[in-house]
Amino acid sequence: MANADEVGLTIRRVFDAPRDLVFATMTDPDHLRHWWGPKECTITVAQADVRPGGIFHYCMHPRGGTADMDVWGRFDFQEIEPPQRFAFVNGFADEQGNRIRYPLLPMWPLEVLNTVTLEEDNGRTAFTLHSAPLNASAAENAIFLASHASMEGGFGGMYDVYEDYLKTLDAGKQ
Repeated sequence: MANADEVGLTIRRVFDAPRDLVFATMTDPDHLRHWWGPKECTITVAQADVRPGGIFHYCMHPRGGTADMDVWGRFDFQEIEPPQRFAFVNGFADEQGNRIRYPLLPMWPLEVLNTVTLEEDNGRTAFTLHSAPLNASAAENAIFLASHASMEGGFGGMYDVYEDYLKTLDAGKQ
């Protein structure tokens, strides 16, 4: 059976923004609320404590009634090394912030470790996300691996929204 490292997903993109700005907009809840989550959702921030050991608790709301329910999530920040790296454990949560199984896919891993590295690239930022199940069963690892294409699409849409958000910040400077 495959372990978490073998089923991990890695996504790379280059953002047309300096690394300090990318780091800030990816860790500051005032920015996260504008772009984090599926492209079809907006989010409300319930709690934000951005430091190792801190929690970012949020609720995703469908745009225009595309789904029937709000979905809660939670980051548990593990590492924050400005401006080059941060890591967080992400998973679904209830309204109080307790970690829960996703009701529509109960075999999804309870926790996923996400590690983001940011590298300078001639005034732009090379972004790498590595995402892997944490303390997952063989069945949970298999679901995660089988979901790579879906996750790539979901992250792709979210990071498209993120790029648009970065452009609004750049436009505000002019």
